[in-house]
Amino acid sequence: MKRILITGGAGFVGSHLCERLLNEGNEVICLDNYFTGAKKNIIKLLDNPYFEMVRHDVTESYYAEVDEIYNLACPASPVHYQHNPIKTIKTSVMGAINTLGLAKRVGAKILQASTSEVYGDPAVHPQPESYWGHVNPIGIRSCYDEGKRCAETLFMDYHIQNKVAIKIIRIFNTYGPNMNPSDGRVVSNFIVQALKGEDITIFGDGLQTRSFQYVDDLVEGMVRMMHSDPSFLGPVNLGNPNEFTMLELAQAVIGLTNSKSKIIHLPLPQDDPKQRQPDISLAKEKLNGWEPKIELQEGLSKTIAYFESLL
Repeated sequence: MKRILITGGAGFVGSHLCERLLNEGNEVICLDNYFTGAKKNIIKLLDNPYFEMVRHDVTESYYAEVDEIYNLACPASPVHYQHNPIKTIKTSVMGAINTLGLAKRVGAKILQASTSEVYGDPAVHPQPESYWGHVNPIGIRSCYDEGKRCAETLFMDYHIQNKVAIKIIRIFNTYGPNMNPSDGRVVSNFIVQALKGEDITIFGDGLQTRSFQYVDDLVEGMVRMMHSDPSFLGPVNLGNPNEFTMLELAQAVIGLTNSKSKIIHLPLPQDDPKQRQPDISLAKEKLNGWEPKIELQEGLSKTIAYFESLL
């Protein structure tokens, strides 16, 4: 049994990771300030004697004896991270400093949940880990993009200077149960609009592409990365290389919900990337052949069922 700390553990991805690690027989400390996380995501875990929920903000130091740390704390949808951009970048940067300091003190291995947003609006397609990105440092998305880029720098410097055992993953668009219905992400937006019979809003012409991975595939990749060869630090892309346009996604959601919703188009937001697709050849090589297993139709059906239960 390991004692594992998960920052952002009551969030969408964090709650699934908490459940997975508990099911594997570990003791889990879930740290969350509930800015975008929610108690309902982890309420079924509270009866487990090996699960501990702590209300805490990662911009403040936290002390515990742990073996592993998964640093997930940070709002990840544009609606939430643009709500308080200074708080967002403080969460990424100070959260990294505080969790790395803890890992250094107690000798824990630590994984940073970075993001495909470090690639910005990419000039290379698909994006390999060797691509340094095309990011606007003063745009409305910069608080998140540059915060995560700085966190990666901190992780690498703590490893080089202080020999902290680190792992860095870059998460591409992920969806599934426990998503916040009002997080403004495209999958949750489309599903909620379709279930309510509202117009489905597409920004721009709808031909911009994304690749969508189901949350269980991501969690599997995260756990494999934590247990990978100590000399492999990352960064490594975790995402689904199957690419879909926004129009294709909207039509799939309408079909699966039998909705009467119509598609309408709105102006494209500033710095919105036109395409995003991971090159996952490194993940396949280093993480025992990891690749997403759950196709879009199956994953969307599970996610729609979750939102139906909420609405």
